[in-house]
Amino acid sequence: MFQYAIVRPPGANFAEGLTTVDLGEPVYAKALEQHLRYCEALRQCGLTLTELEPDSRYPDSTFVEDTAILTERGAILTRPGALSREGEVTSIQATLAQFYPALYTITAPGTLDGGDICEADDHFFIGVSERTNEAGAQQLAGFLSQVGYTSTCVDIRGIKDILHLKSGIAYPGDNRLILIDSLADRPEFRGYEIVPVAPEENYAANCVRVNDYVLIAAGFPKFKTALQNLGYRCIALDMSEFQKMDGGLSCLSLRF
Repeated sequence: MFQYAIVRPPGANFAEGLTTVDLGEPVYAKALEQHLRYCEALRQCGLTLTELEPDSRYPDSTFVEDTAILTERGAILTRPGALSREGEVTSIQATLAQFYPALYTITAPGTLDGGDICEADDHFFIGVSERTNEAGAQQLAGFLSQVGYTSTCVDIRGIKDILHLKSGIAYPGDNRLILIDSLADRPEFRGYEIVPVAPEENYAANCVRVNDYVLIAAGFPKFKTALQNLGYRCIALDMSEFQKMDGGLSCLSLRF
């Protein structure tokens, strides 16, 4: 069960951040409203929020998930694969230190984004991507092993339609994995019950199980129905402005 989350609203220069999609420029006022609704949903799930101030030095800094990997047995500061985002880790370090007495760090030449890490109970899937390199993945795997977790590296560099591993995978619990088609047949995921995502709803794969609820992006009826048929209680949230900047539901908080 999660108790806490760390969030940061987007700054006024949010539209200057990195993106690989061409969905138009985000509307700042609408992004703030969507972020507010997101925070309300986390509270509905029972979480206490630490709300950081917007940081205009880093236009992508609302995507706090990329700065750290938080587990019950320790926390790891990442080293983002995009140079423009490295300072985001330093800016959040003091906040994380209030909750974790020791913070481990990914070091050069390793790079690692939190969006490439999918936790499935005591096992972690580590995406090797354009942002997370093999050195960073191996550093994380080594730390996880030291504290009793297992892990598997999943190379997604050949999959063009996702930026991070968690753009195409989610773990809702119950030994199930939500997977887009391009990941569904990968041998790394054998042994799990697969919940497929219709190709036209691929964005919906980035959902988040938070205690008794699953947060899902609004506007994907097939996916919502599939989860409800499995017994999950869903909270649908409009994510249109964050989708324009390669962001999803998991990206907007650090949950622990």
